[in-house]
Amino acid sequence: MALLTCRFYSEVLNLSTSMTVLLPQQTQSQIGMENKMTSGKHQTLYLLHGLSDDDSIWTRRTSIERYAAPLGLAVVMPQVHHSFYTDMKYGNKFWTFLTEELPFIARSFFPLSEKREDNFVAGLSMGGYGALKWALNRPDQISAAASLSGVTDIAAVQKEDRLQPVLDLVFGNEEVKGTEHDLFSLIEKNTDRKDRPMLYQACGTEDFLYQGNVRFKEHCERSGYPLTSLFEPGEHEWGFWDKTIQDVLAWLPLKGQK
Repeated sequence: MALLTCRFYSEVLNLSTSMTVLLPQQTQSQIGMENKMTSGKHQTLYLLHGLSDDDSIWTRRTSIERYAAPLGLAVVMPQVHHSFYTDMKYGNKFWTFLTEELPFIARSFFPLSEKREDNFVAGLSMGGYGALKWALNRPDQISAAASLSGVTDIAAVQKEDRLQPVLDLVFGNEEVKGTEHDLFSLIEKNTDRKDRPMLYQACGTEDFLYQGNVRFKEHCERSGYPLTSLFEPGEHEWGFWDKTIQDVLAWLPLKGQK
């Protein structure tokens, strides 16, 4: 695969930012790597970082390049700071950037498919929240979303002291329950849609976000929304995410893989 660090200007954010991108490359003599090149424009996984990280973190902490190489899958990893993938009350418009500007810019630079069935999103922790939020708010754009140790119950987390300074900047005094920021509410709105996105969640049983993930699973079951869940021993750490991103890639409805 080709690994690119792309620095570009965002009109939405009014600043220069970056994304890390993996692109399929067909090779014959590369030792220890199986690479695949698909014809036409590439299926794309938008892979989202967590609260303390940036667009480089997935390539630094996991073997995502090696895992994606035999799939012929492009991977786009954007930079969103502490935004919770939201148009912040006191900050920048990272939701608009993520869902509107980023796909447009990425497709103008690289041969990425614009078809809904070819676009997926996944993320960890804050990025797991962003992935589900994107798919459930814009099912016309995303066909499958995966959350790894995600902040699935944002209304409950909003009440906790540990993230309150960050979430006050993101949401201000707005209560997120029942809004477009609330994954529980979004599940109810999407349950009967014919184009509802496929959803996946994984969380370690020792993770501090485990109970919120259990509540999300139970809410999906009550609402009749299909959800693939994986709960197994693990904490909020990169060993767990390096393992479970491989499960996500195996779960995605990739061309020629099922």
